[in-house]
Amino acid sequence: MTTTLPGRPGVRIVSIHGKTPQIHDSAFIAPGCTIIGDVTIGADSSVWYNCVLRADVSRIVVGERANIQDGSVLHCDPARPGDPEGSPLLIGDDVLVGHMVMLHGCVIEDRGFVGLGAIAMNKAVIGSDAMLAAGAMLTEGKVMAARELWGGRPARKMRDLDEMAVAGMRMGVAHYVENARAHRAAIDGAAQD
Repeated sequence: MTTTLPGRPGVRIVSIHGKTPQIHDSAFIAPGCTIIGDVTIGADSSVWYNCVLRADVSRIVVGERANIQDGSVLHCDPARPGDPEGSPLLIGDDVLVGHMVMLHGCVIEDRGFVGLGAIAMNKAVIGSDAMLAAGAMLTEGKVMAARELWGGRPARKMRDLDEMAVAGMRMGVAHYVENARAHRAAIDGAAQD
């Protein structure tokens, strides 16, 4: 069953296999997004224009105050022989996901950052306060520790992040929470005109 998100024109919500996306009332979902299946999106999070979150074979969880920026694609993998848990996509709180990122069955811990156009694959882990650089590809099962910067294809550790870099990421989270409120107000205002 496909519906639209109440009060949000241009957002498609698709129920499949008995699962319907659960989206917190304070979350901002931009027009052009499609949210499918077993997806949970937490308070004050934002999913920006033309993203697809497809949880038709496992689950996708987006924590609080996280943002998934324009054109990103998120998916997961089902259970398999020898892998009863499969590869759900789990995104913590205060996470920044840049434009046109592809996330597939990975884990991003609280305050993690994924740069523009990066890819993270099944069972990869981006640690707390860690950054996957723009254009990088974190291959299956690779684990980034807290406060590390990884880059390249395939991604490798480049260095540890200093306090200024971590503070910058936290400022980015606060910016996206406020910017999402501004976009919601603009869209609501346009709908009333």
